[in-house]
Amino acid sequence: MRIAVLIPCYNEEITIGKVVTDFKRELPEADIYVYDNNSSDYTYKIAAEAGAIVTKEYRQGKGNVVRSMFRNIDADYYVMVDGDDTYPAEFVHKLLRPIIDKEADMVIGDRLSNGSYKCENKRAFHNAGNNLVRYMINKLFKSNICDIMTGYRAFNREFVKSMPILSAGFEIETEMSIHALDKKFLIKELPIEYRDRPVGSFSKLNTFNDGIKVLKTIFHLFKDYKPLIFFLTFSFILFIMGLLTGLPVIIEFVKTRYISKVPSAILAVGFIVLSMLSLVGGLILDTVVNQNRRIYELYLNMLSDRAK
Repeated sequence: MRIAVLIPCYNEEITIGKVVTDFKRELPEADIYVYDNNSSDYTYKIAAEAGAIVTKEYRQGKGNVVRSMFRNIDADYYVMVDGDDTYPAEFVHKLLRPIIDKEADMVIGDRLSNGSYKCENKRAFHNAGNNLVRYMINKLFKSNICDIMTGYRAFNREFVKSMPILSAGFEIETEMSIHALDKKFLIKELPIEYRDRPVGSFSKLNTFNDGIKVLKTIFHLFKDYKPLIFFLTFSFILFIMGLLTGLPVIIEFVKTRYISKVPSAILAVGFIVLSMLSLVGGLILDTVVNQNRRIYELYLNMLSDRAK
């Protein structure tokens, strides 16, 4: 049973040594991988001295780091954790158990349900951002995930080797959650304790810039995964605009058999045409997405057979 602990890192010299040591203590049989993302401090050196397998990732961004980790590291079970010492290592057994017992493909370390994140996190607007992202994704995908953006997760090999990562930065957790929901992977959430960064350690997450990137990621993934609903919404809005613009024209024509508001009539026809095009585009893309899901299921079967 090969277990890999994946730790993406950027300028975490204050905490990385403790994180590596804690996970080596909890999982002495595991391989601890630290991917250093162009750190300007001693992160690489300290991680290596602590006993981790350290690699450099030159493409900046957490998503790029995770992509390289998933692609290059071979194991049966994977744990992903941040290098900032905010996630206690002792919860790793709790996260791995459902994966090993085949009860889940991805286990999420939930920081929010027990209130520890709200209590410990001192950065303004982070709680509001988490709640907004959670609400949007649960509404769009009819799910009930409590913590969409946690950085503490466990995966099986099937999930890791079949996860197409497109995000470059901190949107990666959101992309993982949406991918797992769309592809019907088994997801399990387990409450964990969260602790704030120690003194002298600073978050690399920019509340507003990275928040906007996360929202853009949700928008694009919603379009890609749910094209019928996405384009049907635009079709309905355009149809209503066409109806409101064209209704006075229709009323005038019924009463006088004459159209004086020619620009309004042209605009209304344009809205209706765009509405129909949006509807047809949504139907076509929905067919394409469903076909891709079938191909993906066949790929998972091949991956599973290869593992046997």
